[in-house]
Amino acid sequence: MNNFVIVSKDADFHQRSLLYGHPPKFIFLRIGNSPTSKIVPILRDNLNIIKQFTDSQEESILVLV
Repeated sequence: MNNFVIVSKDADFHQRSLLYGHPPKFIFLRIGNSPTSKIVPILRDNLNIIKQFTDSQEESILVLV
């Protein structure tokens, strides 16, 4: 089994995670239509939260705004 995490702004992945759980884990970026230059700082600023999320056995969805 791999430890991949999907990062997306697409609500379809959010629905899939709600229906089927993980794997894979899913980080849902609720930031609308944004360029990579806006997405990268959000991921960097939340690195500790993302690390805790990936280490968790229970959580399957992380929402970042």
